[in-house]
Amino acid sequence: MVTPDATDDRARAEGLAGTLTRRSAAGALLAAGLSAAMPAAAQTPATRAPASVLRVATFPDLDRAAIAAAPRWRARHPEVELKLLSMQYADHHLSMTTALATGSGLPDVMAIDLRYIGKFAGSGGFVDLNQAPYLAASHADDYVRFAMAQGAGPGGTQVAIPADIGPGTLIYRKDLLDRAGVSEAEITRDWSAYLSAGERLRKATGAYLMADAADLRDIALRQGLRDGEGLYFDADGRVLVESARFRQAFELGRAARRAGLDARAIAWTNDWAAGFKQGRIATQMIGAWLVGQLRNWIAPATSGLWRSAPLPGGVRAAYGGSFYAIPKKAANKAAAWDFIRLMTADAEVQRESLKALDSFPAMRAVLDDPVMDEPIAFLGGQRARQLWRETAVRIPAIPVNRFDALATTVIRDEFERVIARGKAIPEALADARRLIERRARRR
Repeated sequence: MVTPDATDDRARAEGLAGTLTRRSAAGALLAAGLSAAMPAAAQTPATRAPASVLRVATFPDLDRAAIAAAPRWRARHPEVELKLLSMQYADHHLSMTTALATGSGLPDVMAIDLRYIGKFAGSGGFVDLNQAPYLAASHADDYVRFAMAQGAGPGGTQVAIPADIGPGTLIYRKDLLDRAGVSEAEITRDWSAYLSAGERLRKATGAYLMADAADLRDIALRQGLRDGEGLYFDADGRVLVESARFRQAFELGRAARRAGLDARAIAWTNDWAAGFKQGRIATQMIGAWLVGQLRNWIAPATSGLWRSAPLPGGVRAAYGGSFYAIPKKAANKAAAWDFIRLMTADAEVQRESLKALDSFPAMRAVLDDPVMDEPIAFLGGQRARQLWRETAVRIPAIPVNRFDALATTVIRDEFERVIARGKAIPEALADARRLIERRARRR
């Protein structure tokens, strides 16, 4: 799955043509009809013709989880045809934004990435799943606590249910660290030790410590947050970007750039992918799902060279995740809720998604499944899911805000002015606050 901030970079990036082509083809198959994308064994005709249709709007690679679960859906609801409508990530969210604004073209179930959940939750266009007949609050313990908080809307509503999560982790090249005489303890102890280790690594191997200084900024922004504290806004909607937390994050990112420790490779570009393939990027702070991306298409030839570690300084952060919601104008709400429960609260479906997509389950029961103890060959046999599980249960429950995506863009742009143009950090954060406040008032 994708990250709250990196997803914006993905939408802007023009590289990775091969990957995007592969995903476009998958989306085309889905758009042409679920049966065209399903294996022959899953195409057994239903005993009677479907009486209704369930329209699910989704995006790659989340669509693959729905395809895998389609036989189960048929067995449970032969009377309801499952129609998956898959578009590329940015196109999907843009299309759904338009559908919500106009009230037309809405599906019965809408998949939503974490980066958009705050904006969509505050739109008022979704069913409150805490109300009858859904009663989502009674199922809250089925899911990792922080993820349910992310799917909450204003006024105690629950507008989305988590399907997968992204426990934050530090992925690193063990072979490069070994050549530089750097240990895992050094790169995870604290930010100072992490940057110091990066300088030694750069001198010894020529590799960069990280892809982009913005990655360090993004993780540091989440340090020290507690339950109920927003990333950009407090409970009363006040903008928090002039806080000490933001100043430290900007300072750390600037220090990394000044020391020449980042490859200046924006996420999801060709240069970013090449950095992993060629051993030019030694570490990456991101969601645990990146391991699957590296293994499957970014850098499969590097299998066995990577390891997973906690984020530096003890940061516990969510980095990506996917949700399902029911628009108020959905035509088939009862079937929509059954589909959401199938995808998010069926242990077998969640296990299959983990194995096929490396999407970490939001369902708590699966966290105790033996699959969590299996070694991961790409990580040199490391049992990394145990670490990700520990992280997942300790991530604070941080509420989302409808203007989080706006704030993310403003902060990204101001940070770029700091590291590229030498703008003073206090001035950048003050300008960011004013801009966020002004733009939020217009919406």
